Amino acid sequence: MYAKDHLLPHFHAEYNGEEAIFSIETGNTIKGEIPRKQARLVQAWVELHRDELMDNYNLLQEEMGSFKKIKPLE
Repeated sequence: MYAKDHLLPHFHAEYNGEEAIFSIETGNTIKGEIPRKQARLVQAWVELHRDELMDNYNLLQEEMGSFKKIKPLE
């Protein structure tokens, strides 16, 4: 996630040099592309951590925003 990023609530995911932007609300890819298997893992992770992702997105929109680390998918 980046501070003051103006799209709808989202985050960026990278895999093997490729990047995709995912919607926090739906888990769908908004832009870019990563391999299908990794995209499905990201979508599963969104389902588990949607509230934390929204909290981080909102924190980063503040003037001096920072974010909290979210547990990876295990």
